[in-house]
Amino acid sequence: MLPASDHYTGKHIAVLGLGRSGLAAARLARRLGAAVTALDTGCSDSLSQQADLLEAEGVHCLLGDAALACTDHFDLAVLSPAIDPSWPLAQLMLRSATPAISEIEFAFRHTSVPCIAITGTNGKTTTTSLIAAALSASGLRTVPCGNFGVAFAGLVLDDAPMDVYTLEVSSFQLELIESFRPRVSVWMNFAEDHLDRHPDMEAYYRAKARIFENQTAEDTAVINAIGTYPELKARRVTFSAWTDAADWTLRDGWICLHGERILAMQSTRLRGRHNAENLMAALAACHAWGLPLAELADALRGIPAPRHRCEPAGTVKGVEFINDSKATNVHAMESALRGMESPVVLIAGGKEKGLDYRPLAPLVAEKATAIFTIGEIGPRLADLWQEAAPCTVCSSLGDAVRGALAAASPGQAVLFAPGTSSFDMFTGYDHRGDSFIQTVQQLDQAP
Repeated sequence: MLPASDHYTGKHIAVLGLGRSGLAAARLARRLGAAVTALDTGCSDSLSQQADLLEAEGVHCLLGDAALACTDHFDLAVLSPAIDPSWPLAQLMLRSATPAISEIEFAFRHTSVPCIAITGTNGKTTTTSLIAAALSASGLRTVPCGNFGVAFAGLVLDDAPMDVYTLEVSSFQLELIESFRPRVSVWMNFAEDHLDRHPDMEAYYRAKARIFENQTAEDTAVINAIGTYPELKARRVTFSAWTDAADWTLRDGWICLHGERILAMQSTRLRGRHNAENLMAALAACHAWGLPLAELADALRGIPAPRHRCEPAGTVKGVEFINDSKATNVHAMESALRGMESPVVLIAGGKEKGLDYRPLAPLVAEKATAIFTIGEIGPRLADLWQEAAPCTVCSSLGDAVRGALAAASPGQAVLFAPGTSSFDMFTGYDHRGDSFIQTVQQLDQAP
């Protein structure tokens, strides 16, 4: 239950960033009785419109240079996940010794509803969706939220009846937690990513590992058996589709718990070992919550494949197109390639994030008959992989799709697995994936 509206009376709270999470945090802080100033160094028309809405609700807004020039005293700063603590706006708070927390920490402090929290480099959105669907099918009130779906602070603000929050959490959101404690934590995997935000892999790992920090022996940590972890106080449950040395395993096409068959992959609408691990993690998390395995297996059989994750995008002239736009790092691209039964034409590229693609060269040589690259990183990928398969650098996604169709043989697949984020050319991986599908559909309609 949300605390009384005078909880923060007399307090001045700064909310940094006016994205989805920042807007929700600002409104929650205002509801709690605080004087709220929202700051964002951007100054676009859309930001101005958001600021106008907040101003009408009693939130003072500072955009652009005015945000950086702010000299107000604040009792607390709440950072949106998009705000890097090293950026000038965040440093402004740190220099004034203002305590800083993340939006999920702020929301967590003001709800008594427990949560299942999911993190990992890849698979966390799919797993979050699976967990929320399975919980809902079992009669529990929940929705996916956090890094995926609705902002956590927005749900707390709405004070809607909930039995559990199904919360996807990123390293950006975990950086500044203090008391955040999931009853069940889920760690999908860990691989190179976000080095444009974190100074090195160690810092990235430390941020993610904070998901376990406040758990106790009463809680559960669902973790990938292939991984290294800090000392855990929570009860461990392990899973892996690549080794039998785990509680949950994949054997002869069946997801098993301690060797007992629970769910046949063929009975679900998901394919590939990466999706087997997503299903294992969902089963393990919901079972740790106390739900019967047979009931969970029935619920998971009918859940469709997630958008933009090895999603069929259409077939043109006998060539199948597969949309894996959510492959935003090297590990996700590797998973998509390994899941292909036969060689493909690969479309890859996007924003330069400083990731190392050289170790993928042998796999690319094995799985790709031709490569078409796009975006900031396109020329570098083509240079790295020119000996693996014929490479073509394209100026647009449309050119890459048309080139891939011409290079593919009937019966072959074109795999769109960018291996990096989309923000050099698109507003997000979903926009990128939708653009890919639309381009394929246009090809299909061409005479």
